Amino acid sequence: MEISSSTERITHPLPPVWDSESEVLLLGTMPSPASRKSGFFYMHPQNRFWKVLPALFSERLTLPNNADDIEGAIEERRDFLVRHGIALWDVLARCDIHGASDSTIRNEVPNDFTEIFERSKVRRVFCTGKTAFKLWQRHCDDRYRSFRIQCACLPSTSPANAAWSLEKLVEAYKSIVESLACRA
Repeated sequence: MEISSSTERITHPLPPVWDSESEVLLLGTMPSPASRKSGFFYMHPQNRFWKVLPALFSERLTLPNNADDIEGAIEERRDFLVRHGIALWDVLARCDIHGASDSTIRNEVPNDFTEIFERSKVRRVFCTGKTAFKLWQRHCDDRYRSFRIQCACLPSTSPANAAWSLEKLVEAYKSIVESLACRA
């Protein structure tokens, strides 16, 4: 695929969410333009990530109605992740990408997960989509082998993945809860 003039070189602007008690790490590819603008992960209004995750724990998170609500919504989501032992970031630190289209990703550079794996309980990674999973396999599987990290692919919560209903996504994402329930 030829890289178009609207392709941008993006450097990941968001720090990971995690603490020493995190047990699973959820990874996307790279924040969408909406997420970069809002300053947090999966903030495109049609992305179902923030509907799926709370449903796993029988919780609800508020949806920001406007720009004034965004800081509270971000803090609520950070708190949710930390309370449940979930770390969140993306596979890539930099890449060339057109908009939010994972299929246009080129010249990718992975993030460094060493600190997370050394300073947390994370031993299970879930990639939120096929592209993130392929990028993990290409750039990270061998690099982090000594940490004995297990990685699995979950379906994307993107609105582009319309074949997956919210109910099917929640069912697929239950493996996150099962991993948390098998605490060592």
